[in-house]
Amino acid sequence: MHNSTKIFRLEGKVQHYTWGGSKFIPELLELPNPDKRPFAEYWMGAHDNVPSELIIPGSGPVPLNRFIEQQNGDALGPAVQARFGRLPYLFKVLDVKDMLSIQVHPTKKAAELEFEAENKKGTALDAPHRNYKDNNHKPELMLALGDFWLLHGFKPASQLKAVLQKVTELDFLLPVFEKGGYSQLYKTVMEMPQEEVDRRLQPLLNRTIPLYEQGKLGKEGEDFWAARAAKTFNQGDQVDRGIFSVYLFNLVHLKPGEAIFQDAGIPHAYLEGQNMEIMANSDNVLRGGLTNKHIDVAELMKHVRFEPVTPQVIRGSAGEVPAEERFITPASDFELRNIWLDAGEHIRLKAHTAEIFFVYKGTVQAESGAESLLLHKGASMLATAGAEISLQAHQNVVIFRATTPG
Repeated sequence: MHNSTKIFRLEGKVQHYTWGGSKFIPELLELPNPDKRPFAEYWMGAHDNVPSELIIPGSGPVPLNRFIEQQNGDALGPAVQARFGRLPYLFKVLDVKDMLSIQVHPTKKAAELEFEAENKKGTALDAPHRNYKDNNHKPELMLALGDFWLLHGFKPASQLKAVLQKVTELDFLLPVFEKGGYSQLYKTVMEMPQEEVDRRLQPLLNRTIPLYEQGKLGKEGEDFWAARAAKTFNQGDQVDRGIFSVYLFNLVHLKPGEAIFQDAGIPHAYLEGQNMEIMANSDNVLRGGLTNKHIDVAELMKHVRFEPVTPQVIRGSAGEVPAEERFITPASDFELRNIWLDAGEHIRLKAHTAEIFFVYKGTVQAESGAESLLLHKGASMLATAGAEISLQAHQNVVIFRATTPG
């Protein structure tokens, strides 16, 4: 590789989790999918378990984590190298066909302690009952590519009480909440014996599932998602306790171009839709239901923030160049930007650190120094710190840009 090269083609990695759709990501990446495999996530980043690959002309693909290590700070730039010592973010495209598990991510300090504790116990990194995959926190921002539905944090008290009063099968939880607040409420439903979960929720499902099957429930109501969750996750006569959370958490509908930030401790679950997602470079997930995967209730409860949340929808604000929007969050690990260019338009920009550009629509010519890359829909590019880049749109183009705030 020639040291003056500052831009490279990047090949991400598809994750075939069962909840993914079979069309959206293959069409975006122009990959055939004759067997209708689920394409859930497309990872662009340097996570040690699933690194993307840099395409270096003349010498074949190189894992991005190894490339960044070998560059001794040149790729990341001095500030990001000193602060993080590695690419601090992970960038993804998601296609959520089936609901994802209710989950919480740990703080940085908690992740470091718990990862070390599991290592000391000798728990294999890929063990299904392992809680911590790495020593990092995982704040995340998602931006909706179409209509997107999710659960996000506990409902404010007045809304929560109204729902528990309205849904007669759940009114037994009202005195629990009034006496013990959010933590006692969640502890009650998460630690309830399975027989009681079945006894409490089955009458609710007997009422809502027929309406769901007849198409009489709207997505803006909790009953729709409770019924869908039951049809997706219930095993035999066992009702998934995550269905309680559908009523306890905020149900949020994001429209295309709207974003939301999930910090450590905020319980959340993606329900349906496609998004761009950027997060700290981590795969740490603690689950609380709506899943067939490992659930460790005691571990989950240690990390949940038991407080009301009013969902804050984030919209793009002005970027460094006229065609760019920034989506600003409290996270220091990452920032998502969006670049819109009409055919024939041209902009210049500078990479602050190792940045990943993903072409969501159209075709663009990227140039830096002597390097020139023609990038079509679904293509990714890595630019290293200090790269002076020119982007020339051949068609109307939408590009997502992952960086670290300076």
